Amino acid sequence: MPIQIFFIKGSPESNPMFNEKARNVMMEMVSKRDELYKKHGIKELGYYVVPAEHVTIVVDEAQSLDAFQKLLMEPEFVGLTAFCSIETKVAFSLAEVMNMVKSK
Repeated sequence: MPIQIFFIKGSPESNPMFNEKARNVMMEMVSKRDELYKKHGIKELGYYVVPAEHVTIVVDEAQSLDAFQKLLMEPEFVGLTAFCSIETKVAFSLAEVMNMVKSK
């Protein structure tokens, strides 16, 4: 199953602790997050915040890359892009890499 790693980076000015608009967008997204993950068949593997660098790292798994794309098009997630940038990377587990290596 595809694993996607999201690197979400904001500026100090957009920190939800101090920016009311960013806080409202974040609270809306968090309130609907579980419902949207279920809707798109996405499972969270990890969620990490690096406060000093204004970076959040999210590791998710889904049945397809299309599921991730559909999740990111939900209004609650699109709203985040007004306050931060989201970089995505497709990743593989060690077992998946070893299967690729063995098949060669």
